[in-house]
Amino acid sequence: MPSLILRTATLYLMPMLLLLSAFLLLRGHYLPGGGFIGGLVAAATFSLHCLAFSAQATRELLRVPPVSLAAVGLLTALLSGVLSLGEGAPFLTGRWGRLDAGVLGVYDLGTPLLFDLGIYLVVIGATLSIVTSLAEEA
Repeated sequence: MPSLILRTATLYLMPMLLLLSAFLLLRGHYLPGGGFIGGLVAAATFSLHCLAFSAQATRELLRVPPVSLAAVGLLTALLSGVLSLGEGAPFLTGRWGRLDAGVLGVYDLGTPLLFDLGIYLVVIGATLSIVTSLAEEA
């Protein structure tokens, strides 16, 4: 039975670690970080939850099977490469668009962020499917 200290610390650490994960994902195109590192931090966060509670509790918290996360991530990364083919450019050529969010500002969004998001989901899904499978066997 996991300790009360580990369970309590996990509940306080999870929001901060997931916020760090999102920061690393969004920062990664121009600076160190990206989908892989952000995905590893998110997967480590849910792995900590799995250790503190149980594999079943972690699966319920995710609400989506980890394998489905990996599949959606792989399709997202593939989509980011195929979008450039429609314009006659080589596969995985970056395409950019401008998003005017009104009061929040104007943002340049592109396919590299979409690719990083796909990698992020693949890493989370693959890692958590392994971790939860191992935790259920133990």
